[in-house]
Amino acid sequence: MLTAFGRGIWLADGPAPVAVAGFRYPTRMAVIRLDDGGLFVWSPVALTDPLRAAIAAIGEVAHIVAPNTLHDLYIAAWKRDFPAARLHALPALIARHKAIAFDAELSDTPAPDWAGQIDQVVVAGNAIATETVFFHRASGTALFTDLIQHFPKDWFTGWRALVARLDLMTADEPAVPRKFRVAFTNRRVARAAIARVLAWPVKAVVMAHGAPVTSDGAAFLVRAFRWLMR
Repeated sequence: MLTAFGRGIWLADGPAPVAVAGFRYPTRMAVIRLDDGGLFVWSPVALTDPLRAAIAAIGEVAHIVAPNTLHDLYIAAWKRDFPAARLHALPALIARHKAIAFDAELSDTPAPDWAGQIDQVVVAGNAIATETVFFHRASGTALFTDLIQHFPKDWFTGWRALVARLDLMTADEPAVPRKFRVAFTNRRVARAAIARVLAWPVKAVVMAHGAPVTSDGAAFLVRAFRWLMR
């Protein structure tokens, strides 16, 4: 269930796609082992017994991170299963889930427990979602949730295939969907955030919906955000 992706980082795919407005989205999470041995769980997928066992084999869950304002489907279940872990989310997500006991708000400043190991930037100014982009220094991996997506060209059928193509969800390489581009109501704020992302020495890019980019990550990100940074 867990696949090593680099130094101190593992990936796990969800057991089944998640349906949103009839569109099927595969899910992916990342687990990073921090210097103190605790595990940083990014964008958790459905928790299964095999995944629970695989995680237990590499460490103890210390932080559960909901990286944007859309990926909240499984955070309550993870908090129940790992009550000692700290649950981190953006303020808007915390405000929407009054029944969930969150521990900390995500911002542009890394939490003390992972400062110096994982950098982060909040990409705000988008009407669809606010997203926190993370960068794991040891592996050179940037983590994107929904801002960059990529699906096989035959993933969707019928009219959804046409919508996906027009939205750049099935472009030749991972891209920022057109709906997210249009939804940036404050491009000045977005440009400042992405400029920080582009300054990271990125080697690889992991996204929740699409196969990882495993080489020339920094150059890929320049291409992916060229439309915004002009």
